[in-house]
Amino acid sequence: MPFAELDENSLRGMTMQSFAGSALFDRTFDEGMSLVEEAARYLDGRGKEEARDLPRKAAMLYAGESLRVTTRLMQAASWLLVQRAVHEGDMPAEDAADQRYRLGSKEICFGSRAEEAENLPKALQDLLARSESLYRRIARLEEVLTSPGEAAGVRTQFERLEQAFGQ
Repeated sequence: MPFAELDENSLRGMTMQSFAGSALFDRTFDEGMSLVEEAARYLDGRGKEEARDLPRKAAMLYAGESLRVTTRLMQAASWLLVQRAVHEGDMPAEDAADQRYRLGSKEICFGSRAEEAENLPKALQDLLARSESLYRRIARLEEVLTSPGEAAGVRTQFERLEQAFGQ
């Protein structure tokens, strides 16, 4: 089920570590890594050829927008890899919560697409749309999973379990 269809409440109380063990994480991770590979193949291959055939102004726009795709995907991949490292026990959750491991470059990644973007190759336009969708979903996941109420909610759940099982 895509994140857009998820009820935010189903994520509340979930820790980053438990989220990284979920089917939603697996799907998001697979999508993100596949998109990174697809973008790299395109930008290093057919994209270079298509960019050579563009008028000068469109070629400059192509360069800027391809950097935006790359930035979005590298930020998304980095975030996903950190979450996987926490889940696999290779990194403490406290370290992963540090600001340096948070999703970055938001001013670039959320920036609006240029009006002339419709003059770009269709494959790049597709990568722009899909990378933006992925980045926005991950930003929303990070926001929900690291909200101030998260720690209190998790603590309350553990307290209830301890009371129920007498520990």
